[in-house]
Amino acid sequence: MKQNYSLQTNPCDDMFKDRKLIIATKHKKESVIAPILEESLGVVCQIDEGFDSDEFGTFTGEIERLHDPISTARRKCLKAMQSNGCDLGIASEGSFGPHPYIFSLPSDEEFLIFIDRLHGLEIIVRELSATTNFSAKEIQYDTELYEFAEKAGFPRHALILRKSKYSNEEIYKNITDHESLHATFQEIISKYDTAYIETDMRAMYNPTRMGIIQKATKKLADKIKSTCPQCHMPGFGVVDSKEGLECRLCGSPTTSTLSHIYICQHCHHFIEILYPNDKTTEDPQFCNICNP
Repeated sequence: MKQNYSLQTNPCDDMFKDRKLIIATKHKKESVIAPILEESLGVVCQIDEGFDSDEFGTFTGEIERLHDPISTARRKCLKAMQSNGCDLGIASEGSFGPHPYIFSLPSDEEFLIFIDRLHGLEIIVRELSATTNFSAKEIQYDTELYEFAEKAGFPRHALILRKSKYSNEEIYKNITDHESLHATFQEIISKYDTAYIETDMRAMYNPTRMGIIQKATKKLADKIKSTCPQCHMPGFGVVDSKEGLECRLCGSPTTSTLSHIYICQHCHHFIEILYPNDKTTEDPQFCNICNP
């Protein structure tokens, strides 16, 4: 069914209110996740102090991440739920690298998964952002060290030092003050002549990343509260999009988004919503005919 349709939202109070929700994290993500979900859904968020998410992979490479981000987040979530006897859980997983559309910029791609085993729900959101300090560099001199630290937002953002990019033998994490940064750098340089410095991308040591997780959580809460117009189950969200928005000048289809596709994971109700970006034509500068 193709239509210009306004989605309905439902507070989902009866479904989630006062239920225990486990947040699968050891990196303090609950500080931004819990307030949003508690206010939006009425859940009671908890963490497991003994939960070790590092077993699913570390950013510094000592433990390789064996699965894609969504599968990893799902595995984390399910393990935390099972270990704590909880049928409601949430987990996140982040990836860092070149931006998929703006290749000159680094990016932070965050996935959040919400699982409700009681109602058979699995709701996923993705937040892609070029707002990140993700960076790394081989250095030899104090000037390089302090220049990198300044650009990375140190000491508000923590740094990591190691002897080389691919070595996991000596990794110094949790560097959050200038004295420790200088002393650690001198220790590595005295042994190996060079050092490898990188931003610490663990959420509790990277407030910029924590902000992206917060933004993704708000998106998740909105998606949970978006209900199927047919069966009224939560999580009625975009599963695909179609290109083809017409050029305002020549009328040819462009690569800009014409519609979003919504499919309910429960009753499989299908809706195609036209013009999701609130415009019915595209500027000719984005048309391959008018601006080849």
